[in-house]
Amino acid sequence: MRRRNWVTKCHRGGRDYLWKPTFVVSALSLILNCLIATESRADEDGVSFWLNGSFGSLSATPLTPGWTFATIYYHTSVTGSGNVAASRELTIGNLNPAVKIGLNVNLEADADLVLLNPCYVFTPPVLGGQLAMGITGLVGHNDTSLDGTLTLSTRRRVFTRHGTLDSTLTGVGDLFPLVSLRWNSGVHNVMTYMTGAIPVGDYSHTRLANLGIGHGAIDGGVGYTYLDPKKGHELSAVAGMTYNFENPDTGYRSGADFHLDWGASQFLSEHLQVGAVGYFYDQVSGDTGGNPTLGNFKSRVAAVGPQIGYLFPVGKWQGYMNVKSYWEFGVQNRPEGWNLWVVFSISPPATPAGLAK
Repeated sequence: MRRRNWVTKCHRGGRDYLWKPTFVVSALSLILNCLIATESRADEDGVSFWLNGSFGSLSATPLTPGWTFATIYYHTSVTGSGNVAASRELTIGNLNPAVKIGLNVNLEADADLVLLNPCYVFTPPVLGGQLAMGITGLVGHNDTSLDGTLTLSTRRRVFTRHGTLDSTLTGVGDLFPLVSLRWNSGVHNVMTYMTGAIPVGDYSHTRLANLGIGHGAIDGGVGYTYLDPKKGHELSAVAGMTYNFENPDTGYRSGADFHLDWGASQFLSEHLQVGAVGYFYDQVSGDTGGNPTLGNFKSRVAAVGPQIGYLFPVGKWQGYMNVKSYWEFGVQNRPEGWNLWVVFSISPPATPAGLAK
């Protein structure tokens, strides 16, 4: 669903009046659409491949051999204001006289996703470690709205365009395969992983709200977990890099991204876990292939929040429920807000590193 409401004005000689020259309307629409995507989150269409917070506590600990099934509910709510919505004055150099463009945009976005993740853990060691392979798919709803003002000026005229754009989408997202290797030595656990995006989700480069990203991506990294089963102390961190492929629909390529997810917790009993989580995300190289007036708009964000986890039996299987939430800060060139994760998984009966008797 979309709702558009645009008014274009021309200011000349102290008077305002409606004016609709083809060039001005086209230029304003083109630049607003480009800047909507760029301002929303630096990566194309306001969506980065990496979902911050994907890893957390116990990320690198050994898994129980066999099938594991996880269902994740994810909610995010963000707004763009301040630096994200600040006016930007740009110059289109190939026009004579030069045309200057000012943009002021306020963005609000809410998304509710359900992620489904089957995973198989192999028993025979691979390179001395434990091999696991899985894939994640998602369904969800995205609701994004944007209010903006564009000002286009030449030496003689000033044109102002006010607009509101609402976009909603319910559908499916891309597929994300994951391969990992884990090693354990006492309280120390190490993991390496590789994942990526198979762009089969609902996506249109002309739509503000999407569930797919419209292009492929590869991501890899390493993780570490310190877990003392006797004292119940746990600390985990996973760092990775994302390489984005070009979007074939737009010719646009998002820059490379660095991300760090971490979690720290204390087991109060063999079943109950409480602690904190956080993440740091930094776009280390600029986007390419977009309008040259847009710049690279590298983004950055950090977040921290609480978590609670609980282990319990599910018939002959073991269940695990984790609830965590993140509040963002230190935001640069992207909207900020908060997000909530509710994770439920079942696996063969065992507890990470023998915490349960």
